Amino acid sequence: MGLSARDRWRTLLLVNLASIMERADEALLPAVYREVGAALHATPAGLGALTLCRSIVQAACYPLAAYAAARHNRAHVIAVGAFLWAAATFLVGVSNTFLQVAISRGLNGIGLALVVPSILSLVADSTDEATRGSAFGWLQLASSLGFISGGFVGLLLAQTTVLGIAGWRVAFHLVAGISVAVGALTWLLAADPHFPAGEDRPPPAARKRRPATAREVLAEMVEDAKLVVRIRTFQIFVAQGVSGSFPWSALSFASMWLELVGFSHGDTAFLMTVFWLASSLGGLLGGWMGDALAARFPDAGRIVLSQVSAGSAVPLAAVLLLGLPEDPSAGVAYGVVLFVMGVFISWNGPATNLPIMAEIVPEKSRTNIYALDGTFESVLSSFAPAIVGLLAQRVFGYKPDDKGKSVQRDRENAVSLAKALYASIAIPFTVCTSIYSFLYCSYPRDRDRARMQSLAESELRQMEHGSGNGESDGERDCVIGVACDHKDIREAEKDTVRLLRDHESL
Repeated sequence: MGLSARDRWRTLLLVNLASIMERADEALLPAVYREVGAALHATPAGLGALTLCRSIVQAACYPLAAYAAARHNRAHVIAVGAFLWAAATFLVGVSNTFLQVAISRGLNGIGLALVVPSILSLVADSTDEATRGSAFGWLQLASSLGFISGGFVGLLLAQTTVLGIAGWRVAFHLVAGISVAVGALTWLLAADPHFPAGEDRPPPAARKRRPATAREVLAEMVEDAKLVVRIRTFQIFVAQGVSGSFPWSALSFASMWLELVGFSHGDTAFLMTVFWLASSLGGLLGGWMGDALAARFPDAGRIVLSQVSAGSAVPLAAVLLLGLPEDPSAGVAYGVVLFVMGVFISWNGPATNLPIMAEIVPEKSRTNIYALDGTFESVLSSFAPAIVGLLAQRVFGYKPDDKGKSVQRDRENAVSLAKALYASIAIPFTVCTSIYSFLYCSYPRDRDRARMQSLAESELRQMEHGSGNGESDGERDCVIGVACDHKDIREAEKDTVRLLRDHESL
């Protein structure tokens, strides 16, 4: 079942490449909001709705991703997802109406949904509790590099023309082509430890334990989802994640805001690169600090770190959006504040959320918990860009300017958009910091329960293996067939969880 060190490192490299392209694809449209808005005569609310459309479809398809990752080679699932989002990204580049772009972004969400849970579970399966935070930190570094690359390419090509084609369209075609190449490499070279020799089906012994009919498959997925959703720590993470991911979605308007302040496309690209580079370094630093604090304070170290990170966003965002002058000559000050903010607010995922979610469920349920978390978080946080656009227009007085030639109007719109952004950052992060406090009670219990459940399942498998070694071939097949029947295993798992819950209540 395990991989050699060479296969594991090659797989992790390709998984990180896939993560780079996934995030580059996400960053591309926000980077060219202004050009797309001018070409399609779309308001900020309409542009935010494009991201909302993709996010809703992505959230709705996460259950499909969980099913695919649980029953098929996860490397192949990632590759198929890359092919799907590449096709949708290409369609955005050839679209001429707002509706066409909206449909293409919706299709894009299907591919992105397939990729994310498989990437996270592969990384979690390749590490232990002592190094998991650092591994997720490296993954966040790769993701941030992808976001930087996507935004940088979009901003630099936005106002150019290549062979008579608008630069923002060329950017979408370029990202689509690279995504196809990465998907092909992942299919051919990456490996899933649960699927030997690159096969797309599990080993025969594992297939015997799996449901055979569509109804049984659906029932198993529902039971897995119920077991995960009942975990108190997971419920807290969903509540925290909705508020915590909202500001990151709202930051899709940051490039547009900087341009309205008066920064050129090149300067905006540089400033956003500074921010996302700082975020990537912050994620790596946060993952390392999370591992260190978890070793010293197992029950609270990761949680404290996340509260410091989320809480620091409120004053830092105030300085950036409300305190600095609306003058492009203050570019150095903008760069410094963006760098500090990027380093401090990016610890939560690699330091706390992703490692803890891997600890509170057995290994076989990791894909499910990441998929469910993505579903619940995306449904509400996907409204962030649209809400920022509505706040800017309806509350703070943003007035669309299709020609973009009025400097005074741009400055007024920059102030309106800055206020809308700050409201969408400060309030959710304050709520997020408060919600993290509930983990101090739930996390130790749920972690210990998952460890005991994994131990019980491991002993059950050893007993099955021992019984099989002592029988003839026919009797061994019978014993394994009965012991590994998926219904019996499901009942045993539920009994284990019930016993552990009863033990805690004593």
